[in-house]
Amino acid sequence: MKKGFALALSLLFLLSAGTAAFASQTPELRFRTDGSFKILQLTDTQDDAYPAWDMLNLLREAVKTADPDLIVITGDLVEDSRVGDVGVDAQPGREGVVEKDPDGTLNVEKTRANVEKAVDAVFSVLEEYEIPYVIALGNNDRKVGLSTGNWLEIFANYPHCVAFDESPDPQEGLDYHVMIRGTDGADKFNVWLMDTRGGGIANEQVDWYRETSQAIAAANGVPVPALAFQHIQAADIGNLFLPCSPADTGAKKTDDGYVRLNPAIAGGYNFFGYTPGAETYEFKAWKECGDVLGAFFGHQHVEGFSGVWNGIELGFTYGCEMAKPGPYGFRVFTLHEEDPANYENVLYRYTGSVKLGTVRVTAENTAPAEEKDAGIFTLLLRFVNLFRSLFSALVHLFA
Repeated sequence: MKKGFALALSLLFLLSAGTAAFASQTPELRFRTDGSFKILQLTDTQDDAYPAWDMLNLLREAVKTADPDLIVITGDLVEDSRVGDVGVDAQPGREGVVEKDPDGTLNVEKTRANVEKAVDAVFSVLEEYEIPYVIALGNNDRKVGLSTGNWLEIFANYPHCVAFDESPDPQEGLDYHVMIRGTDGADKFNVWLMDTRGGGIANEQVDWYRETSQAIAAANGVPVPALAFQHIQAADIGNLFLPCSPADTGAKKTDDGYVRLNPAIAGGYNFFGYTPGAETYEFKAWKECGDVLGAFFGHQHVEGFSGVWNGIELGFTYGCEMAKPGPYGFRVFTLHEEDPANYENVLYRYTGSVKLGTVRVTAENTAPAEEKDAGIFTLLLRFVNLFRSLFSALVHLFA
């Protein structure tokens, strides 16, 4: 099935060659004959032309663990510019693709060359498996000076990369959807990819989603169940939290006081605090259209939790970037053609070192519960990564 998809998708790319955005047809994704379909979410590979050994190994372990039919990458494919990656790759002490001229202006040609190398490091791994993958761009991807058209030109070099721009918003958000067909060929499940650009979703992007979702529902007679993916979280994720006392287990500081995950509706590993608030314009559109069952995000790297608010599951997935402290990991969704509302959702954590031969991939217990112990190895790894970042910063400061 996957090789057949590659041939069909290659033909589609040939037909659409020479355009800034690919044709808006969705690839031929279908439920398996047993009625299942697996989606692997990866996020924040966030690396440069010298990729971290464990980041690349994490990708391989994730694909082998998930055996997915579709891979979703929720942004920050590349790091724009930062120090702090001693000991994780072949270029210690510098992280980022941005190159500047002596006068401080962006060197577009050199930066793009670095972006292409960083993207190739990630995509070359995924291409080995002949599995289609889709992208929701992140804020670091947008910091490197490339337009949506530039990104699409890069993506067009990879046969299994599915990316095209459907939304007409003036912000040039790379927004699109891919449909999963049932074993009978009918529309059974949809995947939305939204571009949060530098900071979030614009109203015009939400309007495009609403109009497109309603058109899909009209064509099918009912809303088609869907998952939404984007890099930066919708603020509605704060509604998975409760105000609490600083002394409460799992208490996190916010500008408005202390909060903790509401154990009645959410569970998983949580690092930051998020403030409850009114529903966003995007969330209201999800409710109005009635198709989005869940929305999942990256961006924060260290968050690995999910919960249901007002009928929609919201969740963070661990990042893959090794130049920042973990946890690191990925998320796997298993859809069921005959019961799409009851999909399975499992978060995995990656620990250890490929260089030392100590890699482990373990499923997280995300049942609503008190904040879990991160484990002595993970705590030690965080300390090591913090030391790396501080050391790199000092080297950079006195160089």
